[in-house]
Amino acid sequence: MKRVILFSGLLLAAASIAAGSWYGRREASASGLRGPAVLYYVDPMHSGYRSDKPGTAPDCGMALEPVYEGSPEAASRDGAPGATVRVSPEAQQRVGVRVQTVENAAGSEQLRLYGRVVPDETRLYRVNVGIDGYVREISTVTTGSQVARDEWLASFSAPDARTAIQSYLVALDAVEKGVLRPATAPGPVERVAAANLDLAADRLLTLGMSRPQIDEINRTRAIPTTIKIAAPAAGFVIARNLTAGEKITSGEELFRIADLRRVWILADIVGPEAVHVRPGMIAEVAVPGRATAIRGKVSGAVLPQFDAASQSTRIRLDAENPGALLRPDMLVDVTLRIALPAAISVPVDAVVDSGLRKRVFVERADGRFEPREVETGWRFGDRVEIIKGLSAGDRVVVAGTFLLDSESRMRRTAVGAAALR
Repeated sequence: MKRVILFSGLLLAAASIAAGSWYGRREASASGLRGPAVLYYVDPMHSGYRSDKPGTAPDCGMALEPVYEGSPEAASRDGAPGATVRVSPEAQQRVGVRVQTVENAAGSEQLRLYGRVVPDETRLYRVNVGIDGYVREISTVTTGSQVARDEWLASFSAPDARTAIQSYLVALDAVEKGVLRPATAPGPVERVAAANLDLAADRLLTLGMSRPQIDEINRTRAIPTTIKIAAPAAGFVIARNLTAGEKITSGEELFRIADLRRVWILADIVGPEAVHVRPGMIAEVAVPGRATAIRGKVSGAVLPQFDAASQSTRIRLDAENPGALLRPDMLVDVTLRIALPAAISVPVDAVVDSGLRKRVFVERADGRFEPREVETGWRFGDRVEIIKGLSAGDRVVVAGTFLLDSESRMRRTAVGAAALR
């Protein structure tokens, strides 16, 4: 009987030792397979909300996501706790987060400006006279009228002009008498007479007499009672400054005529985009509301002007103006295509500018977005150059950036508050 009891005791002890060994191996195996510890659970849409146990988010009903010890969500690449934001693909689609791959490539952008049409200064004519007088007659030409070259504009009387006209007739008579002399070649007398005639004719032109009227004096040999003012060139009358019977003085502007077959367009460029504009570039000029457009060329004859009040650079375009489509003081749309050198550039909305720092959000694996500081270069239109911080092939958030930035800030604040507890 004692042997049976002793054998049973030994058997029970062996079973206990075997069970203890198996349990120990099981615990060791489980300990070896255990992953990183879960620190807490967060709302996938609002990482500022956290819970110590799994469940659903109170705002959107989505399952809370665990944050593991040592994960990028707990500490970002630069060591700032909570800087990385994780957004599921469904949430990205819902809130409008859009990602784009950047590349180092050349491109072109359209620079759109507002311009103002002004007459070409080399085709602008101011009509005046070189003697005092009184207006006797005025043509029907008014401001805005189109006139032809040598078209009669007005007549005025100037008693002091009689002496100049008589001197011209004397010089003309001397030339003709010299021509009628039986000489094989003109001598000194003839050359002096011709020079006197040219001088007398120039004096009449200075007084305000037109070339057709001088030709009429040549034919009639009569002294006219009035001096006729004629248009010096074809164009549009843009100013008329006289009335019938008024007294005019020497040098006073009576008419202003602009030849609008070629015009200038003045446009202002605000900001650093002016450095991309070069003389000789071709621009498209269009009148708002009209389908017709003409081409203009950036002038290189003058240096760009800078307006201190508006902090803008002024450029000038030379444009042919068939049919006088463009009129002085007309506002037009100017489009310049600018060629940009090879560079990494992103949309302006992709950059979060806090004033002291600029950063973008780069997509990592599993829907994680990492903030990364960058340095920017030129800004043109809706794109900005990235000088430092990005490489070709990086995937950058181009829409929804401010949402991710707010989430990142909330996460940092939450992690910092947790560290203080």
